[in-house]
Amino acid sequence: MNNRIIVLSLIIFFGYNAVAQMNSMVVDPKTNTKMLMGYCDRKGLNKDVYGTYFRSQYDIYKPAESYTSKLEGKINDYEITIVLGTWCSDSQREVPRFFKVLNEAGFNDKRVKVIAVDKKKQAIVVDISDMNIERVPTFIIYKDEKEVGRIVETPKKSLERDLWKIIK
Repeated sequence: MNNRIIVLSLIIFFGYNAVAQMNSMVVDPKTNTKMLMGYCDRKGLNKDVYGTYFRSQYDIYKPAESYTSKLEGKINDYEITIVLGTWCSDSQREVPRFFKVLNEAGFNDKRVKVIAVDKKKQAIVVDISDMNIERVPTFIIYKDEKEVGRIVETPKKSLERDLWKIIK
């Protein structure tokens, strides 16, 4: 308990500004490994160890063109939030693939809000409590600021097919 208080105090004292900024890294005190925390973007996802996973999964994934072409006409009417853990194998696999689907559907990935969390599904300075995140990654799709669907952890069929099912 005392260690937890000390670590939290140090994070707050030294890391508050860093975590509040884009693409901030923190060190997991249990594993002594770096992880993204808080808001991040494509640039942050392409750095360090997570970047290796990101690039390889992005490059090898081949979304079904039959679904990306359907998404192309509609996807820009939506907003997307991704909650992920850079420490999580599902996030390491699915998030790059999701970006590939979005890119092939013509969606500007700069419009995607990405929030990295720790193993407790907390982003420290970003309050995500109203998102009800139980597993990562979670892809939340919004239209007119209302949630219309989500893909949690792994797709049921494929990312592009599940996304199409949400927005069609």
